[in-house]
Amino acid sequence: MEYGKLLRVYLGGEAEVRIYENVVEKIRKPKRYRHPKLDETLRRSRTRTEAKLISLARRLGVPTPIILDVEGDKIVMERIRGEPVKNVMNEEISREIGRMVAKLHRAGIIHGDVTPMNLILSDGKVYFVDFGLAFIDDRVEPKGVDLHVYFESLKASFENWESLKIAFIEGYREEYEKADEVLERAEEIELRGRYVEKRML
Repeated sequence: MEYGKLLRVYLGGEAEVRIYENVVEKIRKPKRYRHPKLDETLRRSRTRTEAKLISLARRLGVPTPIILDVEGDKIVMERIRGEPVKNVMNEEISREIGRMVAKLHRAGIIHGDVTPMNLILSDGKVYFVDFGLAFIDDRVEPKGVDLHVYFESLKASFENWESLKIAFIEGYREEYEKADEVLERAEEIELRGRYVEKRML
């Protein structure tokens, strides 16, 4: 497979991401604190799971990169060319993110890290490009955590975070019949965090 020229390398906590002209390689990093054999088994398993969830999300109508190859602890996927959502965020985009997260949650997919950093706007579509923390769970609690993470990322990044949050909620409710239950849990999670902060002061 012809990857083209290597353009950038990102070193994250869980993986090294290599961006070429035509594709993206994601390689899970070894954890030195784990037994080497166990570490290799876990990395391979989590890599396969991530690739499967990316493909499943795509089948559900959530824009994701096409998986081109999975080998050991490495995923090779289509390179999505566009703008990071953090640079172009508005209410319309946040509403669309709400719709896409709802589609994931209806299928029991927890993304684990829904933030503007992990989303790319390309040809009018919002692409979810990182499923490194994703897993399957149909309970309300992890879905509430997913929403809480997104809302907190809005607060940290945008002055108009409240209007962006409202737009997300509108989109989420459009696509998910159990939206109110999850939104209520997200509020409870936020209140828990505030309570813990007060106890620590």
